[in-house]
Amino acid sequence: MILFIGQIVYYETMNTKQLWENCLVEIETGMSKANFSTWFKNTSIIREDTGIIYIGVPNEFVRDWLMNKYHKLITKTIAEAYENMRAVEYLITKTENTKQELPVINEPYVNKELPLKDLYINPEDNLNPRYHFNSFIVGSFNELAYAAAQAIIDSPGTKYNPFFVYGGTGLGKTHLIQAVGNKIKEKYPNKKAHYMTLEKFATDFISSLQSNKANSFKEKYRKYDLLIIDDIQFIGKMEKIQEELFHTFNTFYENNKQIIFSSDKHPNYIPELADRLKSRFAAGMIVDISPPEYEPRLAILKVKLREFNIDLDQEILEYVASSVDGNIRELEGSLNIIVCQYRLKNRPL
Repeated sequence: MILFIGQIVYYETMNTKQLWENCLVEIETGMSKANFSTWFKNTSIIREDTGIIYIGVPNEFVRDWLMNKYHKLITKTIAEAYENMRAVEYLITKTENTKQELPVINEPYVNKELPLKDLYINPEDNLNPRYHFNSFIVGSFNELAYAAAQAIIDSPGTKYNPFFVYGGTGLGKTHLIQAVGNKIKEKYPNKKAHYMTLEKFATDFISSLQSNKANSFKEKYRKYDLLIIDDIQFIGKMEKIQEELFHTFNTFYENNKQIIFSSDKHPNYIPELADRLKSRFAAGMIVDISPPEYEPRLAILKVKLREFNIDLDQEILEYVASSVDGNIRELEGSLNIIVCQYRLKNRPL
């Protein structure tokens, strides 16, 4: 029996096919078409056993990625539709119509979360020119990371290689590592830089295996002089991706090419990260970025305010800086609300 309450469909008895189809509709709304096709195509609910939902996946790549990146979303979506769910497990299944146990990618990866970014990001290197050091506030919370970044710019590939930056969400890691990329582009016009997320690296690797173009994948990334990989923490438990990254890293290191990583945690705390990768990371420079104190928070607000080209009372900025002690994104979000109110009223607050 199926109950419809509001917009949520509740299943009193298990119909695995219908349940999963409805869950996929919800899941698809929160990601790009390319990501959904890559990671959720050829998946299904195999069975339910005493509240445990077993999801069938085509290969270990998909299994590891769903477990690391989308497990909370999957669990939440199923739980909202099937109240007897206790847990979700993933099983590798073989399909008769698939010669290779690899997901089919119907279109190139495109970041569709923020369409306006396409106006700014250079498709050749994927670097956002808005990330530069002129707007990067330095304080005790990030001064070591900043100093290391400047040393890398002065001598890329020979100092602090690899450069591994870690810290909580919204603390400026992406700003810092992309600013390094943009500065190296400016200072060394002949050097090729490229920024990417680990998800993009994994997607491209899987696509190359699916199309039997593994050599093209290797050539694509090893042609760069600077490779920046964001969100490396998701590599845990992904053995094949770790192996390919290890070989890519060795190629860069042996040719004095710079490689930069960012993560939300120290490499020693990334689950099931291979010891040889931990060793490679430790051989360079590992630095953390912590939440900013009051003075840097106030300075960040002033820099952002200049970008809006409006004036606010110092008292307002001081209040926001003292009240919002979380990450920099929360700080900027609070300022955005104030600026919006300012423009709507068309007068000082």
